[in-house]
Amino acid sequence: MARKGAPRGTVYVLHFSEPYRHAKHYTGWTTDLPARLAQHAAGTGARLMEVITEAGIGFTLARTWEGTRALERSKKRQGGASRYCPICKAQLALPLL
Repeated sequence: MARKGAPRGTVYVLHFSEPYRHAKHYTGWTTDLPARLAQHAAGTGARLMEVITEAGIGFTLARTWEGTRALERSKKRQGGASRYCPICKAQLALPLL
């Protein structure tokens, strides 16, 4: 899947505290996760993260994988980030009262 010599980093999923239109997650890749999360919190970098920050929507780092940009693209192509978001899975497991 990864090209030989492709830089390794971290693929990550952010879970939004509330949906923004259809979006509940953001999937990204970085070689410096703390710096990238700071950019997202400041509303810089990815356009979707800028928009949710402006809307006052918070986010939580939900999951990470070590990998390349190819893994990030693969996760994005699969769609349905809620399938591999542990926060969403925990919410689904809660009993209905």
